[in-house]
Amino acid sequence: MKKYIIVLLLLISFTTITAQETAEVTTYFFIRHAEKVRTNPSEKNPNLTEKGKRRANTWNTVFKNVPFDMIFSTNYNRTLQTATPTALSKKLEITPYNPRALYSEEFQKQTKGKTVLVVGHSNTTPSFVNKIIGADKYPQIEDTNNANLYIVTITGNTVTSILLQIPSL
Repeated sequence: MKKYIIVLLLLISFTTITAQETAEVTTYFFIRHAEKVRTNPSEKNPNLTEKGKRRANTWNTVFKNVPFDMIFSTNYNRTLQTATPTALSKKLEITPYNPRALYSEEFQKQTKGKTVLVVGHSNTTPSFVNKIIGADKYPQIEDTNNANLYIVTITGNTVTSILLQIPSL
């Protein structure tokens, strides 16, 4: 009987360890678009400045060893231009997302178990992260801050997040 209990305990331990090791992991990298042209305040869809283009290339360097499965961006020049260097280097298409429908069921299904880059805005990026983590942890980004990198990891029912600041090269 003792042997059966030991075998049963070992089997339960092995099953628990295996389940933890095989839990599906979803990782999101969130950034705000790089520096935009501000010469015309009424322009709703500005392009990136030269500094912004350099930052977009910096993001590509930062993400060099990240095996992205998908890249999402809002459908604005500045976000698409920020995502493009990374998308080109990873040979991935940029998928548009609606900033008014953050973390929708469809988005969750599309990205489950994947490593994903999401390029957004000062008001939508922290909101998107907060929605995923289920807490109001991150405030809106200052309009002059284009350096925040939020990394959110979901493993089973465990959600973790971190905020890093990446200066432009």
